[in-house]
Amino acid sequence: MLPNLSVLWVIAAILLLAVILNRWLFKPVLRVIAERETAVQSAMQMAEEATARARAASAEFDAKMGAARNDLFKQLDERRKAGDAYRAELMAKTRDEVDKTLADARTELDVQVAQATTKLERDADQLGREIADKVLGRTS
Repeated sequence: MLPNLSVLWVIAAILLLAVILNRWLFKPVLRVIAERETAVQSAMQMAEEATARARAASAEFDAKMGAARNDLFKQLDERRKAGDAYRAELMAKTRDEVDKTLADARTELDVQVAQATTKLERDADQLGREIADKVLGRTS
């Protein structure tokens, strides 16, 4: 017995349909899927590279900010030291001026005391003579 030829026609139609579907449907769909996978992988790689660049830029920024902050603190410290030195110099000058003024005042006071003492002694002598003359009844 001969098999039914309709089975052969069905097999042939299925094979023809498989070839047509493979060529016109499966290959284009698989190609699009492969292209999308490639695009996704490329996008992921670009994202990873961008992330790495961003991290590097952030690290560089942090390093520059740290250096700038250190430089600022150094400048502030230098200015504070300069201000302290200026203040110390000004205080020393002021002390010297005050000491000189005090010494001059003491010297002048000593001179005035000596003059006043001399005058008082002279006046006391003269007053003593006048009193003695009046008590003794002498007239000058």
